[in-house]
Amino acid sequence: MNKASINSAIDIIPYDRPRSIYEIQSEAINTLLNEAGISLKDVDGLATNGVERFSTVGMSEYLGISPRWTESSFLGGSSYLTFIKRAIDAVESGYCNIAVVSYGSNQRSAKSRSLGGVLENHTPQNFFEYSQGVLSPLSLYALVAQRGFYEWDINSQDLAEVAVNSRKWAQLNKKAYHYSSGELKVQDVLDSGLISSPLHKLDCCLVTDGGGAVLITNDKIADKLNLPKIKTTGFGQRDTHISYSQMPNYLITGAKASSEEALKQSGMRLSDIDVLQVYDSFTITVLSTLASIGLAEPKKIIEMFQEGEFYKGGRYPLNTSGGGLSYCHPGMLGLLLVIEAVNQLSGKLKDRQVNGASTAFVHGTGGVFSTHASMILERIS
Repeated sequence: MNKASINSAIDIIPYDRPRSIYEIQSEAINTLLNEAGISLKDVDGLATNGVERFSTVGMSEYLGISPRWTESSFLGGSSYLTFIKRAIDAVESGYCNIAVVSYGSNQRSAKSRSLGGVLENHTPQNFFEYSQGVLSPLSLYALVAQRGFYEWDINSQDLAEVAVNSRKWAQLNKKAYHYSSGELKVQDVLDSGLISSPLHKLDCCLVTDGGGAVLITNDKIADKLNLPKIKTTGFGQRDTHISYSQMPNYLITGAKASSEEALKQSGMRLSDIDVLQVYDSFTITVLSTLASIGLAEPKKIIEMFQEGEFYKGGRYPLNTSGGGLSYCHPGMLGLLLVIEAVNQLSGKLKDRQVNGASTAFVHGTGGVFSTHASMILERIS
């Protein structure tokens, strides 16, 4: 069996002009391959979604390739972690030799939150939840936050610490939307205006254009091209619900099971992890996920934010790009979390580089805590 690894990754955040989803993805893919020394015609595996109804077919046609293996399942923000795991499995099984996982979205310039798919109106959540005027997903995450206030004895000031940490990292990332926006303070978050109580504007992720691509090959090709090898040593996935009303637990989510499985496969504990990249669609998403994976009790996690434990030089550098709250959020953030982790483990990030980073934990969340994928990455060479 061929062993496979992630070999390189790149993010594309277009600020100069509006671009189509195809343009964003093709720029990311071609830049990625050129840097790796691989021809586009040699790509025989492709995973993407959100382009159109037949995402991989349309993207393949645009690129002028006919891949042997494709994947385009839709799981929201966890989709791209599952794509990477399946691409690695495909390469190791011999279904393909060089796979690219790519994503692109032009939500901000298109002034639309549509992901480009076909939405079905006749669903239970549309009849029983959205019909009541719910702003999805905003109001539903706000309900989770309200529950957290009650059960965890936290407040809006506590949640604001998550946004403050993200802004600190964004100030080290020239690609970040908030790179030059200046320091963020807790009071700034509280003064940004309620959007859906108790969430304020700065508790919510950005809406941006953006995308990226990740290269996966077998070790023989990686060695020939002198590419780094970053292994997925653990992976876990859990899908728990689609309707908010059917959520098994409003605070401890499927991230608990997916992270336990990933850590068990890798033989690691959270204390062995150098970098955390956790989906941050909202500040409550981060707190709930960190609590669910067992990092600490929620009140202690807030203390860790206040003490700088999630910033550069802290014990658990978190969302080192600035995350969806301050870097970018083009609809689905999952692939960009992986890209940041890969680049941290490759030592490419200069000002925001975590010294000696060799292991990373990445977690993707889709829907309203509906789908979960956890991945452990380790730099081998």
